[in-house]
Amino acid sequence: MKQFQTIFGFELKSYFKNKIFLGITIFFMVLIAAVMFFPQISSLFKNGDSTKKESVLLVATKNSEDKEVVETLFTDAFPKDEIRMVDNDWDSIKKQIEDESVDGAFVLDNLTTYTYYVNNLTLSDNNTAIVDQALQKAYQLKTLQEKGMSETDASQLLVNNIVHTTKNLGKDQITNFFYTYIMIFALYMVILLYGQMVATNVASEKDSRAMELLITSAKPTSMMFGKVLASCLAGLTQIVCIFGSAFLFYQINQNSWGDNPIIASLFRIPAELLVYMIIFFVLGFLVYAFLFSAVGSLASKVEDINTSSMPVTLLFVAGFMIVIFSMTNGNVDSLLMKVCSFVPFTSPMAMFTRLAMSKVATYEIILSISILVVSAISIGILSAKIYRVGVLLYGNKPKFLSVLKSVWRA
Repeated sequence: MKQFQTIFGFELKSYFKNKIFLGITIFFMVLIAAVMFFPQISSLFKNGDSTKKESVLLVATKNSEDKEVVETLFTDAFPKDEIRMVDNDWDSIKKQIEDESVDGAFVLDNLTTYTYYVNNLTLSDNNTAIVDQALQKAYQLKTLQEKGMSETDASQLLVNNIVHTTKNLGKDQITNFFYTYIMIFALYMVILLYGQMVATNVASEKDSRAMELLITSAKPTSMMFGKVLASCLAGLTQIVCIFGSAFLFYQINQNSWGDNPIIASLFRIPAELLVYMIIFFVLGFLVYAFLFSAVGSLASKVEDINTSSMPVTLLFVAGFMIVIFSMTNGNVDSLLMKVCSFVPFTSPMAMFTRLAMSKVATYEIILSISILVVSAISIGILSAKIYRVGVLLYGNKPKFLSVLKSVWRA
């Protein structure tokens, strides 16, 4: 136990003193701060009043009988803008638009046909959609009146709104999608980053022959678990700092974001899901970190790390892609996802996704976590044996079967 504590403390301090580790953490915290403060920062670059500038729209109709109806129609459709009824004088309308003294013009042939003139059509310009809806209603009202229906009855017929209520008996996939995706993506980044770091550290110690001294003074299991748990705690600390700062900055700027559903959903994760997130994150990290440590001990030199760790990386990426495709399709309870929920290499992502986006039986959750715990310990012990054998193998890359034979004898 003392050996484990010594190795664990040494490895953990090396992470916290690492300039790259600190730099990445600070960079993401600053980046998240910039995103969370964006509404307030963007308001500083607005000219004059921060309220929305009132638009000026010209409206002309070729049918003089519709002028009063059209004016009322556009005034109701654009309550915050200034509506100016003008004659159908193309030269005058064009000049005002090109001079940017007005924001646009509508020239109506009748209640079903019109032309919208604008100097620069922006991505956020939805004026035609508003007018289409308003004109359609006006045309329907006029047609019903011509058929003999009174204006009151026709208006009631057109404004008859349908009221519906949704009763969700399971999980809301739309709401839970965003933080589920972020957790899966965070696990993806942390495992690949820290897994490679653990493998590189092991290979570096082996390449410098320092491992030969360490392996004689400490048990392989203590060394393996000390290195992996230290990297796990360092990664978890980094994640807490990044997401903790995001939560803090959001609380400061919550009023500036208003009722943005995407941003709000990210910070309203249920406590139960948060606990499951931590459990699957830690166990999933341990499984892959042990594997990366084992392949790192088999590499003859640091340059061989990418080649040695490729099978582990591809295994993880394959699981990640299965989960992402299932989330995108909304089919998180497919047979493939259910199988992946109990395979230790994919269950940290697959089971958490099912927990967040569907209903999962309690026994399935317990079984998945139990398999993960047993797998993490078993893989850790096996990796420690591979570690003990691998650090003493130099020269050509050892074959898999020969390593297994050496592990079995050990």
